[in-house]
Amino acid sequence: MKSKLLLSLVAVTLAGSALAQVKNEDAIKWRQSGYAVMAWNMGKLKAMLVDNPASFNKDQAVAAANTIAALANSGMGALYLPGSDKGKGWVETRVKPELFTDGEGVKKVAIAFNKEANELAKLAATGDAAAIKAQFGKVGETCKSCHDKFRKEEK
Repeated sequence: MKSKLLLSLVAVTLAGSALAQVKNEDAIKWRQSGYAVMAWNMGKLKAMLVDNPASFNKDQAVAAANTIAALANSGMGALYLPGSDKGKGWVETRVKPELFTDGEGVKKVAIAFNKEANELAKLAATGDAAAIKAQFGKVGETCKSCHDKFRKEEK
């Protein structure tokens, strides 16, 4: 147990050191890429749960939900480097400066998103389309909550 904790601390320290050397443009590009993959997987779930329920495929739902949960748990928050509320990754960032000043608000939306994304992956494994659909809605609500607070409207 102690060795796992020590390894975790070393990994976090090394990751922090590595991120300290990352250019803002790269951090923005990486987080935009992560969110694009997440959006693609949310779109796949929407297509089979909402738009065309007859197309539901458990394996595809599991793959999409697991990808969303993996990204939710990946530590992407570390890519919000100071000053990265301005700049360009693939496109100009839409992060509001409030993301860097409202620590409690960020923590609240991040915890909610992780919780709901993990529950989505858990439910996807059951193959219960109705339960997955209900949980998909909860994940979407957490996404919207963060977007409403911390993302500028698209121009």
